[in-house]
This record gives sequence, structure tokens and C-alpha cells, in this order.
Amino acid sequence: MTPSRPGGGPTSSVRAWRPRVPGVAEVLHARFAQHAYPMHVHDAWTLLVVDDGAVRYELGRREHGTPRDTVTLLPPQVPHNGAPASREGFRKRVVYLDGTWLAPGLVGAAVDAPDLVDAPLRRRVGLLHDALARPGDELEAESRLALVAERLHARLRPGGAGESAAAPPPRGLAADLRDLLDERLVEGVALGDAGALLGAHPTHLVRAFSRRFGIPPHQYLVTRRVDRARRLLLDGRPPAEAAAAAGFADQAHLTRHFRRVLGTTPARFAASGRPAAGPSVPRRPVRRPAGT
Repeated sequence: MTPSRPGGGPTSSVRAWRPRVPGVAEVLHARFAQHAYPMHVHDAWTLLVVDDGAVRYELGRREHGTPRDTVTLLPPQVPHNGAPASREGFRKRVVYLDGTWLAPGLVGAAVDAPDLVDAPLRRRVGLLHDALARPGDELEAESRLALVAERLHARLRPGGAGESAAAPPPRGLAADLRDLLDERLVEGVALGDAGALLGAHPTHLVRAFSRRFGIPPHQYLVTRRVDRARRLLLDGRPPAEAAAAAGFADQAHLTRHFRRVLGTTPARFAASGRPAAGPSVPRRPVRRPAGT
């Protein structure tokens, strides 16, 4: 469906499709003259390049822009908007990526610095779009996507390319809480208990964690549990067993969060990695998120 400017008004063109490439939820090529997006969220990573004009948008309570040579990465579940930065509008290409290629731990870094001025990354994204637009070149597109993901991880991980060579950022309350959540991934920890252990008020814990990593503690914990459930499912564990072993209350609890993170159910995810019965048929490979 072609979006329209609030209150009416023209948009030039929109082309969207779902390629048969693992990890790619949607591809969008569009030119907008006046369209402005309201604040909204996606359940996928948004990898954006602007070919003509520029976009201004708000993310993480800060305003950003997309000059010509920028690659923009917007994380899932973080509200943002968008509008032309000039009267001429803009032309953009977008790839919406699920959690297959980009680790959840990149969310905080992407919130802090979503616009990357990186000529090699820009070239890789352009080659990815070229392959995605050609039917039958899915293997090349997947290969191009792997190179894009590699560059994104290098830029966004601490100590990656494009970051200062200084010592890693000092540890603090947010990092201590992350360690505690990692240690108690399955059994969990109440916020009050975490505050008592770390010597901080629960509200301060939430604020410090969210400010440092770009997501609240409960979202971080759920994401880690979904990651563990994915590995268990691919090892052949039934969804109910995987749910309990990953720290979910029951299979329904796992399914609700699994669908939100990955856009599918645990049962379908597990089945997608098994050989099909009967004659051999092509199937999409299942990959774990990068960084796990």
C-alpha cells in the first residue's frame, strides 16, 4: 500500500517486495515529495540509504539527518519518524532485516549513532540492492547481505572500525545489571532484588540501563531468552521444553515473544530447519543471529 501524507497529498512512487533471501523481511524503493511519517516502530531493523534529497527524523529523543553518503540503521522497537529535509523531497532504498543477521546487542549503539558515513558500507548496500532487484540472484543477495552485516558489526561493536582506539568505556551500573541479567537468564531477577544487590534504586537501574544500551532491562532479558530458545529448537527440543529451558513461563509465553522478535512461531521456526519429507525441495537455511 502506498503511504500518503497526513491530510492528503501526493507521493511519487513506492515499490515494495519480499525477496526469497533469509533475513530480509521486505525491500522498499520509494520517492516521496511531501510525505512525512508519524512516530512509529518496526519489528525489524531498517537499513536505509537516500539517493536524492535528504530525510530528517527523530530517534531516541534526538534529531538526525541522512545526507547523501550516509547509511542509516534504525533498530527495531524504537520509535522514529521521518520527513523530507527540503521541498524537493527524497528518494530512498530500504532493506528491513529481521534478527537473523544483526544481534540484539547492537540496538544501543544504533540508537546512539544511527547515521554512518562509511563509503565501503555504502557501496556494499548498493550492491545488495542491485542483487535483491534481480530475480534468481538470491544467493548473491545473501552473500552481499553477509558483507553488509559484517561491516555493520565492525562499526557498531565497541572497538570496531570507525570508533576511537581508546580503552573500552568504563564499567558502570548498567553493565553490572547486564551481567546480572546474563547470569540469571533462566530464573530471572526481580528489579527490587537487582537494586538491592547493586545498591541502586530500581528506577535508577532502569534509566541507567536504557540510557546505556537503548533498551530497558526486561526487553534485553526477553531477547536473550529468545536467542537461547532458538538454539534449543534447532537442536531438536520441542517448543514447550525449549520455553522452560530458556526461562519462559510456558509455550504460549515463548510464542508471544518469539513472534514479536522473529515474526514466526517457535514450531514453524524449528520446522524450517528440518529436511522436507518426500522428494527433495529447496528450503531456506536458518541462521542464528550474528554475534551469538
